[in-house]
Amino acid sequence: MVIERMNKMTEQFIVGVIGPPFGVKGHVKVRSCSGEYAHLQQLDTVLFRCGPIERILEVEETLPLTRGVAMKFKGIDTPEQARNLRGGELISDRSHAAPLKQDEFYVEDLRGLEVVGNGVVLGRIKDVLEGGGGNLVEIRLSSGALKLVPFRKEFFGDICLERGRAVLLELWILS
Repeated sequence: MVIERMNKMTEQFIVGVIGPPFGVKGHVKVRSCSGEYAHLQQLDTVLFRCGPIERILEVEETLPLTRGVAMKFKGIDTPEQARNLRGGELISDRSHAAPLKQDEFYVEDLRGLEVVGNGVVLGRIKDVLEGGGGNLVEIRLSSGALKLVPFRKEFFGDICLERGRAVLLELWILS
């Protein structure tokens, strides 16, 4: 199955995943998907998704923790109610996602990019996976085969989100 790239960037991101209850007032621990937490403290509302269930949650309070944040949502007032949110994803607009640094990209924006090498379309980026030594780009080649390539400057040149393509510099890595 080839991922078809839409001509616009993703506008919503999973910014966090809800963990266990925290305290007795209905707070939950939230793990940031980016590893950064400051942007989560700016949220007023968030889309909660757990399986087929989606609903808007209003953020009442955000507390910084040593490792992460605890969030309290309107109408969730007990640990028992908070426990029902566990495992749910918090989805927010691009404007509330963790800010990018130089040469960083949101994984959602990389998915579906055309991979080009020596002027030839080789395939598309299917996903970006976390590996022990860094991120790996999973490429579905035109032949249907899947290949993993380290997401490093030695292998990827120009990445143009507007044109929907990434240039692979070293074709031997696909062998």
